[in-house]
Amino acid sequence: MEKTLWQRLNKPIVGLSPMDGVTEVVYRSIQKKYGNPDLIYTEFTSVEGICNNAEKLLRDFSYTEGQRPIIAQVFGVTPEYYRQTAVLLCELGFDGIDINMGCPAKSMHKQGSGANLIRTPGLAQEIVRQTKQGIEDYYNGMRSKDCPDISHRIVKEVEARAKLVQNRPAKIGLSIKTRVGFSDPVTEEWIKTLLETQPEAIALHGRTLKQQYSGEANWEEIGKAVKIAQGSGTLILGNGDVNSYQEALEKIDKYGVDGVLIGRASFGNPFVFLPEGTNPNKNIFKVALEHSQLYEKEYFDQENNRFLPMRKHLGWYVKGIEQAKQVRMELFRANSSEDVERIFKKYGLI
Repeated sequence: MEKTLWQRLNKPIVGLSPMDGVTEVVYRSIQKKYGNPDLIYTEFTSVEGICNNAEKLLRDFSYTEGQRPIIAQVFGVTPEYYRQTAVLLCELGFDGIDINMGCPAKSMHKQGSGANLIRTPGLAQEIVRQTKQGIEDYYNGMRSKDCPDISHRIVKEVEARAKLVQNRPAKIGLSIKTRVGFSDPVTEEWIKTLLETQPEAIALHGRTLKQQYSGEANWEEIGKAVKIAQGSGTLILGNGDVNSYQEALEKIDKYGVDGVLIGRASFGNPFVFLPEGTNPNKNIFKVALEHSQLYEKEYFDQENNRFLPMRKHLGWYVKGIEQAKQVRMELFRANSSEDVERIFKKYGLI
């Protein structure tokens, strides 16, 4: 019997957490090349958008074969759109599909998606069921061209990409990323609700939606989820305030999780996924320059995008160095990788 990525992964798992506005294809490539996290997710993408002809959203589903295992993360409130998008994602060759039930963004909260699904458990369960159905439909021969709400233009792009997939998984895994509650922790009820749908993995952020990213992540609640899920076959991953590989191992040992996702600690530091003492002898500013060059190449054709989003990454790379404020000010005016190289050389960083 074929195994999904969740069944293939060696434990403990230390992966890169999905982060909106951060974990696009170039960031993932750099993190994978220099940190080699056990798994990687895309940024979240709207199933409503995909099923309403938002062709530009397909860019969110760009990935390279070197990023495997790669999981596509989606969000929304329409179960039928999840089913059709699942077919599309299987066709694109992803190793897994993850349902975002944890994002605290106000726009998602108003829509009823993300962490707001904690307050609508029936809808959350139906979304998981329909996503599973979409995966099953794909294995029964359904393709994006057979989905009534996916436009002809999106179908053509998906079919073209599908021909380029080199290491298509034999079986797709389904997971959920969520939080411990909306206003207050409701870990026991919420995790039991999700377990009824039998996802292969649940990644649990130890904060409520109300907390956003403030305060400390409640790992006691994550540990509670581990006990609830015991014997279910569903893996539990913890997320929140993990700043190093060693800290990840300590959390795994103390709370019994199957793995940990590292998010903000990866900013400007792909080496965070490596055990202490095994970091490569690589100048981090040369990594930053490579990141800039790859970003420029990937997004050169986007109007109004240009180099601007790359600047925040550059700011993270120089955090903590001497003259960081001055270097950052200059980097925030950079418009090309050539500018970045010039600034790094000016300050003797490369």
